[in-house]
Amino acid sequence: MKKFWKWTNRTVTNQENQTETVERTLFLNGTIAEESWFDDDITPQLFKEELMAGSGDITVWINSPGGDCVAAAQIYNMLMDYKGNVTVKIDGIAASAASVIAMAGTKVLVSPVSMMMIHNPMTVAMGDTAEMQKAIEMLGSVKDSIINAYEIKTGLSRTRLSHLMDAETWMDAGKAVELGFADEVLKRSEVPEDMETPAVSMLYSKAAVVNSLMDKIAAKCKTNPKKTEDPKPQGRSVDSLYERLNLMKF
Repeated sequence: MKKFWKWTNRTVTNQENQTETVERTLFLNGTIAEESWFDDDITPQLFKEELMAGSGDITVWINSPGGDCVAAAQIYNMLMDYKGNVTVKIDGIAASAASVIAMAGTKVLVSPVSMMMIHNPMTVAMGDTAEMQKAIEMLGSVKDSIINAYEIKTGLSRTRLSHLMDAETWMDAGKAVELGFADEVLKRSEVPEDMETPAVSMLYSKAAVVNSLMDKIAAKCKTNPKKTEDPKPQGRSVDSLYERLNLMKF
């Protein structure tokens, strides 16, 4: 397991009454789960335990090009269920699956130079026409569940959100606020000078994420996965994907 998240805590003193509070900050950096959370109960539980280890409001910094939609769905659900306020701050990019996680924020702020991107979900599959139809139906269901998250945050119609996803829409800070994906643009004073930001590589390989998911599905189905080296990977039967589709229901 390769962790793509990190927690930091710092004590803040209220200058008026001299009371101290602990600020909890979560960094989500790089690819969301290079090793898919499909059929993985251990990693999601670890993330949840760390999330619930403290209380009070939290700040989530996102700088990610996307990744595993299963992991994104579970993180979204955990943050939505969290009792305190969740302030999401995007300081680089929140694309694809990372944009879904961002929608869990009670408040979403974006850096003036940050970008957001939304698009249709993708998968790989092989088989006869019936198998292909199942894959199409599954992707349609996943897209609907993602639209649920976008709709709750933005208030945009499902039809418009669907069109934005079809077009693979990129948004700068102003556009993200205009469309309702974000609430405000970050100001300099909102970035603590002493805050240590973990190093992050923004190199994102769709093939790597797909291969990880295929490995999990293949193990579940007791088949031998064929690795992908190009943007058009070979696939697997889609039957087992339905077992985890409920994770995408927001």
